[in-house]
Amino acid sequence: MSVRGIPVSKITKAIAELCQQANYYLPDDVLDALKKAQNKEESPLGLQALGSILDNADIAAKKRMPLCQDCGTVLILLEVGQDVHITGGDLTSAIEEGVKQGYDEGYLRKSIVKQPFLSRINTGDNTPAVVYTDVVPGDKIKITVMPKGGGSENMTRFVALTPAQGHKGVVNFVINAVEKAGGGPCPPIIVGVGIGGTADKAMLLSKKALLRSVGSRNDDDDAASLEEQLLEEINALGIGPQGFGGKITALAVHVEVFPSHIASLPVAVTLQCHSARHKQIVL
Repeated sequence: MSVRGIPVSKITKAIAELCQQANYYLPDDVLDALKKAQNKEESPLGLQALGSILDNADIAAKKRMPLCQDCGTVLILLEVGQDVHITGGDLTSAIEEGVKQGYDEGYLRKSIVKQPFLSRINTGDNTPAVVYTDVVPGDKIKITVMPKGGGSENMTRFVALTPAQGHKGVVNFVINAVEKAGGGPCPPIIVGVGIGGTADKAMLLSKKALLRSVGSRNDDDDAASLEEQLLEEINALGIGPQGFGGKITALAVHVEVFPSHIASLPVAVTLQCHSARHKQIVL
């Protein structure tokens, strides 16, 4: 197969547009899940919170305004076809320029500080983005942009369990992570769980899990069963929408699994707030 050229200008333009779209428009599956949650919630305050969340999403879409004042760290996941050639510049610069343009033109809050533990001076353009790249068959590039708010990101948790702790250890860790987070990550949340690999792999799996269609089930029966168990136990905690109490603390739990070392059982939990923002394009 011949190599297909994709100019960096096209990548920059796509990322600029995705940054804005992701911050203005909730995905349809998220909106549907929030509407279904209204039919299940019994708490008056919880119902009021869900109503406000849906009203906010409607206003943001109609007025092209950010869903949340926290427009997030820009997480970008690339699937680059092995038969693609990037032309006219380098990929990293194209990505950074796309983020700069998107956040400037879209009037999105810039939240990134250059030196995180001392001076904490804002970079002024919401760069750099956090980028993960997979090389895949084909001659296309799939770009996924996920703005990740600081409040929910601060609730991320990781543990290296012993294999002996097994299934029960995984369940206890995930439930404890959600319980301790309480209303902090702005529930109803989506819970991404990564199990296996190494510490960094488990964390990435937990992030990628958030991109699945809300409420979809893992193809692996054991993982799917774990998703159902975790969702039931998390919603039994009673944290409820925005932490006001109620039946709906999580819209979904998505588990992703990867083989691990015989001596290891890494588990990562990433919580996504109700403003589960992400947009995707294939070039």
